[in-house]
Amino acid sequence: MFAESPIKRRKSRQIHVGDVAVGGDAPISVQSMTNTETCDVAATVGQIEALQEAGADIVRVSVPSLDAAEAFAKIRQQVTVPLVADIHFDYRIALKVAENGVDCLRINPGNIGREDRVRAVVDAAKDKGIPIRIGVNAGSLEKDLQKKYGEPTPEALVESAFRHIDILDKLDFQEFKISLKASDVFTTVAAYRLLATQIDQPLHLGITEAGGFRSGTVKSSVGLGLLLMDGIGDTLRVSLAADPVQEVKVGFDILKSLKLRTRGINFIACPSCSRQNFDVIKTMNELEQRLEDINVPLDVAVIGCVVNGPGEAKEADIGLTGGTPSNLIYEDGKPSHKLKNDTLVDHLENMIRTKAKQKEEELANVIAKA
Repeated sequence: MFAESPIKRRKSRQIHVGDVAVGGDAPISVQSMTNTETCDVAATVGQIEALQEAGADIVRVSVPSLDAAEAFAKIRQQVTVPLVADIHFDYRIALKVAENGVDCLRINPGNIGREDRVRAVVDAAKDKGIPIRIGVNAGSLEKDLQKKYGEPTPEALVESAFRHIDILDKLDFQEFKISLKASDVFTTVAAYRLLATQIDQPLHLGITEAGGFRSGTVKSSVGLGLLLMDGIGDTLRVSLAADPVQEVKVGFDILKSLKLRTRGINFIACPSCSRQNFDVIKTMNELEQRLEDINVPLDVAVIGCVVNGPGEAKEADIGLTGGTPSNLIYEDGKPSHKLKNDTLVDHLENMIRTKAKQKEEELANVIAKA
């Protein structure tokens, strides 16, 4: 069964991105970003809905022009998930989306020009209750900091962050979160660790430009895992050169592995060996594909033989242990019945769906009584 994570999270102040709390004791939220052309409203809405279906708590949309800001207004009307507008340099775009229902502005105050322009954006954010995300990226570090440090070091990223923080401090605006992203794991982790001791605002985690699906997943898992184990991080995005839906799935898998979120099925499966009494890999591939729609937290053990199978199955909601001449199914940690290989996947799917429905009803009853 799912147990409480032993991780002690860093204390941070709480802000709200739409109806999603970020920081404090709120669950660590998972984000992704659309890669459609924002002016193509239908395509962008479709991708946002797919991300929301995958579990995304927050979705970021690039708004590079005033035309895109007009499109953003139409997108906002058609989706329910909180939206962050990604804006660079042009303060007019920030003002436009603030009027159009944006839930968070990703805009660096130091990059939008004169003081009156910065003040206009901050005033709009205050008026509408919109938080700001300061996003420092190693690939776009200020030229004088590049010259000072020679390369994007952790100290350079933190100094860049404080330039923007100081601006918001002078304007008495504290509703912001910060990211310090680099494509290098060591740089990113060191930068977050350095900043985490100096401010109490929420931190948005990410390894930027992490790579393709496989390499990017590994790099993000290592980097974000190190920070999350330290208790650092209030929201995250896994940046992959892949379908954005995969970013959400990987993000939840990272949190699930650390017992920080419990969305969906937690599969415990052996890598298989010559002792297996059924095709473990084929079984797992089919189960994962069929059961992607389940959001209720469940532990499911799929073990090919009796060496570790019974022990793992006893700790799961549903467990399968390979055996001869029949496999053994466990339910709620107890042996339930035997099963032949030819109906294995269909039978397990039905059991898992039934168990998920039961848990969903139990959760609904708890919420109703609260």
